[in-house]
Amino acid sequence: MEQPHITRTAALLVGGVIALAAVLSGAPASASTSTRASLSSPAAVSAPAPRPPQIDDLGPAVVQFSLMSSVTVGDTVYVGSRNVSPARIVALDIPTGEVTAVTYLGTGHSLQAMAVDPAGRYLYAGVLQDAAGTQPNLYRWDLATPDEPAVPIGRIGDRNVRAITVAPDGHVFAVGDGGATPPPLWEFDPGTGQVTNLGAPDPAATGARAVAATTTTVFFGGGTLFGGGAARAGLYAYDRATGISRNVTPTEMQSDPSIRELAVFGDMLLVGSAASTAQSKVAAMDLADLGSYSVATSIGKTAKKFAMIGDTVYFANEGGVLSYSPASGTIEEVSFDGPFLGEIWGIGVRVDKLVVTSAFGFVAEIDPAARTSVVTDLVTAGAPASPQAAMGLAAGSGSVYVGGTGAVAKHDVSDGSVEYLRAPGEAKDAIVVDGVLLTGQYSSQGIWRYDPSDGRPLSQVAAFPGEQNRPQDVQWDDVNRLALVGVQSDTVGGGSLWTYDPATGRSRMFANPIDAQQYVRAVATHDGVAYLGGGLQNADGPGTVVAFDPVNGTELWRIAPMPGAGISALAVQGEHLYGLTRKGGFFVVDLAQRTVVHTADVSSVSTGFAALVTNRGVVYGVSDSDVFRFHPTTFQVTEVVPDIDGAWYSGAHITNDELGNLYTLQGRNLVRIDDQPIPVSIVSEARCLGSKAQLMVKAMNDGDEPISLTITTPYGEKAFASVAPGEKATATFNIRTASVPSGAVTVQATRASDGMQTSNPAVFDAVTCR
Repeated sequence: MEQPHITRTAALLVGGVIALAAVLSGAPASASTSTRASLSSPAAVSAPAPRPPQIDDLGPAVVQFSLMSSVTVGDTVYVGSRNVSPARIVALDIPTGEVTAVTYLGTGHSLQAMAVDPAGRYLYAGVLQDAAGTQPNLYRWDLATPDEPAVPIGRIGDRNVRAITVAPDGHVFAVGDGGATPPPLWEFDPGTGQVTNLGAPDPAATGARAVAATTTTVFFGGGTLFGGGAARAGLYAYDRATGISRNVTPTEMQSDPSIRELAVFGDMLLVGSAASTAQSKVAAMDLADLGSYSVATSIGKTAKKFAMIGDTVYFANEGGVLSYSPASGTIEEVSFDGPFLGEIWGIGVRVDKLVVTSAFGFVAEIDPAARTSVVTDLVTAGAPASPQAAMGLAAGSGSVYVGGTGAVAKHDVSDGSVEYLRAPGEAKDAIVVDGVLLTGQYSSQGIWRYDPSDGRPLSQVAAFPGEQNRPQDVQWDDVNRLALVGVQSDTVGGGSLWTYDPATGRSRMFANPIDAQQYVRAVATHDGVAYLGGGLQNADGPGTVVAFDPVNGTELWRIAPMPGAGISALAVQGEHLYGLTRKGGFFVVDLAQRTVVHTADVSSVSTGFAALVTNRGVVYGVSDSDVFRFHPTTFQVTEVVPDIDGAWYSGAHITNDELGNLYTLQGRNLVRIDDQPIPVSIVSEARCLGSKAQLMVKAMNDGDEPISLTITTPYGEKAFASVAPGEKATATFNIRTASVPSGAVTVQATRASDGMQTSNPAVFDAVTCR
């Protein structure tokens, strides 16, 4: 997400940024900083006390009613939230289009699992959590008294509850992932109030997200959710009387990564798979004889959320509703007059109509016979929107973009306004190039583009194989003029590098550029070479860095700077490649010598998923807890903003704009950070000297010791060997033309005492002389 330098085009687009208000949200700006002894070697050098950074609160990063589940009971659809705190369930009355009840849960950040008992009295829900523990993750809401809150009823041992069902006798069964062992089947007995582990039906599964139950049998659907490996789709029938499970997976589904959905309708079990390299499948199995079934190949990579009207089954793929006839095996797309649905998190039935819940935050009641629809926006209907945990981040040309679920929030830094760009999935990371936003979209959505100057919506410009589903890092290769996207394959393992050329529209994919196991977690670029950092699903791994030619698709060389930990982030400054590992390691590689010249433990400021960006000639990092920077010669680490505690859903992000402002999250709010390791104030002005233009640049030393300055402009360069504290260097450049377009200058500052060097940008407006 790095903006490596400022161009005339970019300067023209961001000229108005200079005069932006300090706090766009109306809240007072705050500033804080702290320093600590170096965590690296050599030891920390004596340096002046840094000026505290200015931190401007730009308000909530992404505000939505984001959702992840729904169930329909009579005239009401109950919708479970996603990535907001606290997690909540809203009740939407379909005839009136109004939210009639809301309940908040005490734990978890999202609800993927909801089910209602056969009488329609109790709604059961399970949550996804950031960490395992002893807190409850199962809840029950009494729909007869919706004003009373849902109550916790216990917990399954897995961190995440992925699916839940209620048997005809009222017993509740749940499955999930995130535990230390293969996922068990869990049972809640409403009579005793106890949650029981019934054992793991599939010893190879890494997770489970499908469950259905009859009076005698519970069906468990598992496989691989993350990390690749040997686990494949597994459907198991658990006999409730004997406690014995048997594998009943249809042969045609055994090569798919996992069972995605299960549902019982009469004497039939419906099974949907999640696919990766092939299309998903749907099976109709005879409950009396599970060996008697029919299988149809579906459209797309997902088959989930079954509903039935008459003899026709309806279900969702990645972006729409499909119909399935078990009798004929025919699967077709359902067309209707409504909007694009995006990801679907629930399909119910109300009076021969489908009640479809879209991740875009609306419910569509679709008449499949008439092909008509009625759409209800949930926030308009009264669902409480909240700041959600954010995904990717990009800045440039006067805007900051924050990825959310089903949308990208576009913050205008000049007036504080926020616009929401709709897109399926999640913008996991992004860059701004010449004013144009390029995103890497999860899941399996490829690269998307948005140009605010052409009036077109955010739209897909590059598609890739579905198994390459999770973009991790997006960077800009200024030499080859390519967008570079590092990707992980959740279900197959390994990953890929995507490239996209905005000028030609050409895209390419290079599969497994590190190896068949390591995801491409991090990307950096320098002099036309892409540096790829590898990692596994857990924090372990070889920690390989590969130098890669993104044009020819060939490996140049590789190194393992800190074996035993996966790479979290990479950045380049000068001829050094900086890297962080998920275990708190920090390394520096000399790119010319291809050797590791520095390693350190920085776990006090960074563990897990972090991010790096080169800004003003210095590499900055952000973790879940801190913003920090590395000295460009000693490599010592200094905290810039401690305890920033950004609410990121899948790893912290930090980016910068053309003027050297940093952006990240503090809590759930977007913040702008102006940090100057060497404080320099710059004024750049194009003016008239008679009928000819002249450029004047003034750079003031705001620090407390002498520095040297080099002022570089499109019209020449001037150097100043020593500028005292409080003094300024003034450089004028006679342009000898009557007009000058908007442009940019760079002031390089160097401090002799510790070798600190920074590169500070500034812009100037156009002028015409007469």
